[in-house]
Amino acid sequence: MLLEIIVVCLFARWRGYKLSRIFSAAAVYPVLLVQAVAIAAEFSLFFRVDWFYFLLPYLEGASILSFLPAILIYRLYPAAMGGSACVLAGTALNRFVISQNGGKMPVFPSLSYLTGYVTPDMLDSLDTLHTLGDAGAKYRFLSDVIDYGYCILSVGDLLIHFFFCLLFYALIREVCRDAAAESGKES
Repeated sequence: MLLEIIVVCLFARWRGYKLSRIFSAAAVYPVLLVQAVAIAAEFSLFFRVDWFYFLLPYLEGASILSFLPAILIYRLYPAAMGGSACVLAGTALNRFVISQNGGKMPVFPSLSYLTGYVTPDMLDSLDTLHTLGDAGAKYRFLSDVIDYGYCILSVGDLLIHFFFCLLFYALIREVCRDAAAESGKES
């Protein structure tokens, strides 16, 4: 998620929004808290520290739910609908690949081998869902093939992460618009 946060912030800044304004909105803090835990979990996985392993199954749902106050307060309904469509499509793609590969998600590490994030024997011991991909994997292009070096994502995962990007950008935009409107009223 760290990369997505950076990209969204850079895009918002490029669009002229003042990022410091988001810290004045209480609805931003649940999102930032969950993302801080997600980033800590990514780093703990990378450094093989098991402090956050028990949270991993809950982070995706927590990330989505953390936006609920912001959606309601700032009426981010169009972004939430678009993001929800992305989550549904991403989940469907992931489940399709898993169903076509005997209940397993094939993972094809490349850069992660170089960074040390993944070792060949690690995938089978980490969880019961992921397995090291091979030539027999079906729909390889939809499997976990997008390797950042610290996490490996599928096209479905990217769609699910796009939910966060859409909503976080919409939240930044609305908070900045509200702050600009407030400063205009004070003049």
